[in-house]
Amino acid sequence: MSSGEPGGMPEIKVDTSNLYREDSFTDLKVASVRRLVPVTVDGADDASRAPKFMAQTHVMTESGPMPIQCQIEAADLEEALGKFPEAIKEAIERMVEEVRELQRQQSSRIVVPKGGPGGMPGGPGGMPGGPGSILS
Repeated sequence: MSSGEPGGMPEIKVDTSNLYREDSFTDLKVASVRRLVPVTVDGADDASRAPKFMAQTHVMTESGPMPIQCQIEAADLEEALGKFPEAIKEAIERMVEEVRELQRQQSSRIVVPKGGPGGMPGGPGGMPGGPGSILS
């Protein structure tokens, strides 16, 4: 999107060469699969492009249910349903790895303590061992 319009609003344009019709399938328990069928701008099926399949489910965490979504490489619905468990497992593993990496990055940040009044140690938020400290 570009911000060519007045007021900095982005220009919104529909990519009419990349349209899909969405069909949803569920077992009413854990699995939801969306089949994205390519269509032309008039809504007819576009046989020149392959359908895409998306897996969706929720996993329980300490904070409550967390939605998981991923693409399934499959030629048809039956194959997508067969690959559903492994695709979700891989998506969860990727998500866990991303969380671990974010935690690693956060823990490796250098934290510089603030000094007391005038930057002197021992003031509020200053370094321990300053004047009036138990460590002095």
